[in-house]
Amino acid sequence: MSEADAEAAEPTPGKTEVWIEKYRPERLDEIKGHENIVPRLQRYIEQDDLPHLMFAGPAGTGKTTAAQSIAREVYDDDWRENFLELNASDQRGIDVVRDRIKDFARSSFGGYDHRIIFLDEADALTSDAQSALRRTMEQFSNNTRFILSCNYSSQIIDPIQSRCAVFRFTELSEDAIEAQIREIAEIEGITVTDDGIDALVYAADGDMRKAINALQAAAVMGETVDEETVFAITSTARPEEVEAMVDHAIDGDFTAARAALEDLLMERGLAGGDVIDQLHRSAWEFDIPEQATVRLLERLGEVDYRITEGANERLQLEAMLASLALENE
Repeated sequence: MSEADAEAAEPTPGKTEVWIEKYRPERLDEIKGHENIVPRLQRYIEQDDLPHLMFAGPAGTGKTTAAQSIAREVYDDDWRENFLELNASDQRGIDVVRDRIKDFARSSFGGYDHRIIFLDEADALTSDAQSALRRTMEQFSNNTRFILSCNYSSQIIDPIQSRCAVFRFTELSEDAIEAQIREIAEIEGITVTDDGIDALVYAADGDMRKAINALQAAAVMGETVDEETVFAITSTARPEEVEAMVDHAIDGDFTAARAALEDLLMERGLAGGDVIDQLHRSAWEFDIPEQATVRLLERLGEVDYRITEGANERLQLEAMLASLALENE
């Protein structure tokens, strides 16, 4: 390969990097949207009194980022040697707790009072593994701190919860996501229109990771990121399109409602679960009577349960629209 070819083969800086990692905050004070959580974590570090922690909340809200930021602030450049990250959804058996965690907890530390073990998706651990983890937390509490991350704290056994300071991460606010998007766009030299920002915030639904991924994907399509590009990239329907489908059903026009659903599922490529999520998110924003909104939510609950149990998505959604239309004939 010639020198010119070698240069051409090299990736362009900034273009091949994954932005969710490139722009992941490294310090607690860089984390956006959790003004009630960050100061409390900083206080633990300042007082050198870090307890076992549990971070509970939806995906993409900063739980892993917070754990890594704590490690960076406690250990500085040595954080990787003193921070063990395990994903319980991949390694959920009791052997992981008995072997990898114990081996790490027993190893030498190099001058620090304790090491940190971060167990991501801890709610995927089996009951036996959680019981073993509880005993391990007791055995090594003098030199090891555990940070557990989960989507549902109710899936964690009470003996573990009682040993942790629990922090509940909520979905990020629209302002926090917008601020991060604008900051990244400015650094990367991307032009994002106001309606493009609104579309990214809507598609993210409180998930910062989803917003940054969508921005990177949309940026590849052209120099300007607008509403049309974002909705196409994220396979998300515009709120007004979903509302129009519901309006047709409530007006008793099942044929038009079914055609709108067909467009979303077949032409736009949305999954049935995506349609349900968008309907649920936007239900109270629709310009429809309150009683109709209540009926819509009732039907959504039934459809979501049936789809979860294995029913046909399209059939269930059409049945929901039909029931709304029949009530308004």
